[in-house]
Amino acid sequence: MTPKTLWTFRPWAIAMMAGVMGLSMIAIFAVIWFQLSSDARDTFTLFQRLTLLAFFGTVLYLLYRMGTVSVSAYEDCLRVRNVFRSYRYEWTDVKALRFRAGDPWLQLFDAEGNRLGVLAVQASEGSRASRAANELAAVARSHGAG
Repeated sequence: MTPKTLWTFRPWAIAMMAGVMGLSMIAIFAVIWFQLSSDARDTFTLFQRLTLLAFFGTVLYLLYRMGTVSVSAYEDCLRVRNVFRSYRYEWTDVKALRFRAGDPWLQLFDAEGNRLGVLAVQASEGSRASRAANELAAVARSHGAG
């Protein structure tokens, strides 16, 4: 059974940037490839083609992960999806949330003193990010976070 989501935040700016960059990259690679003569395309070995596809796929995957960063609050925990990893914190393990002026993103401090940047709540989102940080702090306090 999937737990009920109490609150979720996803940034718009980074999702739009990742989408535009991904579509631009696809268009540019397609135009370049099809503008090459067939003789020029035939000079690429299978290994070179696979290398280009692997590079292209890796960049698109990273853009996808960037565009899907989020933070979600559930009854029992907080889940943070950053670019390279996803994290799950019990509410009792969340000791502080800090989003000061000048901070690039929300900072989460856990029970062991570790700090995690919550990339979903970024300063580039402006007042929307400030509201999200305040809302998340209220949800966290209501669930026993420090």
